[in-house]
Amino acid sequence: MNKSDLVDALASKTKMSKAEAGRTVDALFSSGGIIAGELKKKQGVQITGFGNFVTRKRSARKGRNPRTGKEITIKASVAPVFRAGKGLKDAVNKK
Repeated sequence: MNKSDLVDALASKTKMSKAEAGRTVDALFSSGGIIAGELKKKQGVQITGFGNFVTRKRSARKGRNPRTGKEITIKASVAPVFRAGKGLKDAVNKK
């Protein structure tokens, strides 16, 4: 499922117009959206029954340039992470 499929599904499930559904999806998931904004502020987003969006710090480390084999230093960074909640795990694993 891609973004346009998600917008179509949201519009049909909620009886929204496709334009409203598109704005809703963008408001939540775009790089300037609600979830990204909270993660930038070092806050997590917890959706009960679905999962958590959090950030994790990655330490600086040594790596190798695959083209040359030369050792390089990879800078420290902060990575967004999604952890699935129990409700989502149960829904996916139902037979």
